[in-house]
Amino acid sequence: MTSDGTYDARGTYDARGTHATPVPRQAPPGGGTAHPPPPALPPRPARAPGAAPGQAGEEFLAWLRTPRPKAAPGVWRYGHTPRPEQEPETVPTRQLLTGAGIAFLVGWLIWSLLYNGYLGSWWIVPLELFTPDSWRTSDSQLVNLLVWDGYTLLVVLAIMIGVGKVGRWGEIWRRFVAPRLRRPRPEEPVPVPEEDPAQWPKLRAGGAGPAADRLAADARAGLMKDIDAARIARAWRSVRSGNSPLAAFTDAVARDGAAACPHPSGQRDLPARAARHDLATAQVRLGATVDDPRNPYAYRGTGLALGPDLIGTSLLAVGPAGSGKTGSVVWPIAEALCLQALAGRAAVVVVGAAGAGLGPADAYDVVIRVGRPDSVYDLDLYGGTTDPDEAAAVLAEALVGDLVDPHLGADTRRSTTVLAQLLGPYRAVHGRFPSVPELRALLDGVPEPLGALRKALQDSGHEVMLRELDARERQLGHPGDLGAILADRIALLDRPAFAAFFDTSGRSTPFSLRALDHPVRVRVDLPERGHADASRILARLVLAQFTASAAAREDRSLFACLVLDDATGTVTPESVRRIQRLRSANAGVVLTLRTLDDVPRPLRSPLLGAVGCRMALSGLTPWDGQDFAEVWGKEWIEARDVTDRQIIAETPAGKALHILRRVITGHAPTARAVTVRQVERERWSASELAHAVPPGHAVLSLTDVRGEHAPPLLVDLRG
Repeated sequence: MTSDGTYDARGTYDARGTHATPVPRQAPPGGGTAHPPPPALPPRPARAPGAAPGQAGEEFLAWLRTPRPKAAPGVWRYGHTPRPEQEPETVPTRQLLTGAGIAFLVGWLIWSLLYNGYLGSWWIVPLELFTPDSWRTSDSQLVNLLVWDGYTLLVVLAIMIGVGKVGRWGEIWRRFVAPRLRRPRPEEPVPVPEEDPAQWPKLRAGGAGPAADRLAADARAGLMKDIDAARIARAWRSVRSGNSPLAAFTDAVARDGAAACPHPSGQRDLPARAARHDLATAQVRLGATVDDPRNPYAYRGTGLALGPDLIGTSLLAVGPAGSGKTGSVVWPIAEALCLQALAGRAAVVVVGAAGAGLGPADAYDVVIRVGRPDSVYDLDLYGGTTDPDEAAAVLAEALVGDLVDPHLGADTRRSTTVLAQLLGPYRAVHGRFPSVPELRALLDGVPEPLGALRKALQDSGHEVMLRELDARERQLGHPGDLGAILADRIALLDRPAFAAFFDTSGRSTPFSLRALDHPVRVRVDLPERGHADASRILARLVLAQFTASAAAREDRSLFACLVLDDATGTVTPESVRRIQRLRSANAGVVLTLRTLDDVPRPLRSPLLGAVGCRMALSGLTPWDGQDFAEVWGKEWIEARDVTDRQIIAETPAGKALHILRRVITGHAPTARAVTVRQVERERWSASELAHAVPPGHAVLSLTDVRGEHAPPLLVDLRG
């Protein structure tokens, strides 16, 4: 799907965000060869082996017709049953049954006293006042039965109703009897065609009747899946917004049915799904909120799900190795965004170490394996821009962003100026930016490259660029010159393993994050083994390019997301500022950290304030828990103080009774005093986050793009 909402299938994406056939990179020096991509898997069958042809259609129709009521942020809406905001008062079972039995005995005693005349005959006065004497003194057994026995029955019922309310008999019925008598729910009737989503009423009302008929037929035949419905709904919104013609949409759907409006890759689903997804609401289920008193009652026992409305405020997950960050959080979110990309709704970039468990290569359109000779795709070092100042800013953030004074007001403007003084003149002469070895030589101040660049500028008459180069040469060798630091950092990328990457000669087409205008799925594998520092530079480079490209998009209808499996070394003052601006650009980032100690102390609070969703996984240290406790703040709660006061007897009989109670119970007689008061306490303390979160659980707070938020919730990531 292109930026104007239309679809094509001409191939994958090039550095400029358009469709093109991928160009293999040049072979690396030393005789290495680039292996061809693995063969494509055969298409998935339309239904499971041995399943009836109509079974898949019935399952899809049931999914399509399942209600999805509006709910609080983070609630799994698929088939959700809303709960009240406040927890109803629940009486313990023993107390409830005891009270009910005592109430029954009291009612029986009252009726026995009335019937035997121990309380007088006043209860017969209403009968004498409202009935004739002939009825009460009649010789007819039928009349006597109706009058006397009927009135007696009314009195008994009145007594039973009174003692039943006192003894909570209704709650006993609802808790113990009604569930056992409840019959299975009958199948829900098929809604009327005007309201049945399986009949595509919006398409019919919009003038696409033939398309709606074809989609309804494919749905009944089991030829449609959830991702097809989401993709076609996205294309229909493009038609309604005026970006695509109605006639072309109707003809395409009437001709191809559920396979219409395909993703440029031609895929209609992922090879496999590891999490539960609801593409109608764009949610992925991560687990279930625990039935714990610390969770709000409306959330207890409900599914916990995330979608673009929550990820659009960015997510930070902190937990030690083995706490489940990648398997329980990162990959489900990345998988959901890949499905959204196939539906034409999102563009996703996933960055992590090679073999980190970020899904198979078939789940992505572009897989960049930095440092591996078999990688088909390359990464654009300059982000696809032609502006030297913009390229210098992004590259400076990647190279020395972690060396900047870790305060929110610090920046990399001096480093940006140094790089711009070289990138601008070089591009003016060669029409491209320098490669990694060329840039390293220029930053080192090697006389031959600088002399050749000066001569080329003089021959072409670029006076402005000559002044830039003169300024760079005057700074060489002076104390405080940042060129040497930049040269040392760029040298980390000038290694034999990266010799065939970051090509700027034009012989290949490196992938650029300018392609975020399209529903593209990208995975970047970082070479952490033996190149840890280079991996952090590349992670900062991708983060800087993503935030710059996402904010510069003209078409922001697609949700853009960067999933960074390990954000160690990537949090800088500039990245925190850029993350704050992503919410208004319909974009977000997902960051994970092993500990907040990987972030400079002055940047921890700004980082936690920049993201809207914060997750603390089990195994957190008390020091990390303190930062989360501060950002989550405090709340007013009702505290009960119970005080036992010893009772002092003043009479001989009282003293003897107290002695007897002490002999029997072993404790002195006391009187209990309960004091209830409102106090302000932390929602989750540092000690609770460090020691009270079970394995496989996490505490998660949520904020959506509209500003609605959910308090910290204890979530079972395995539920």
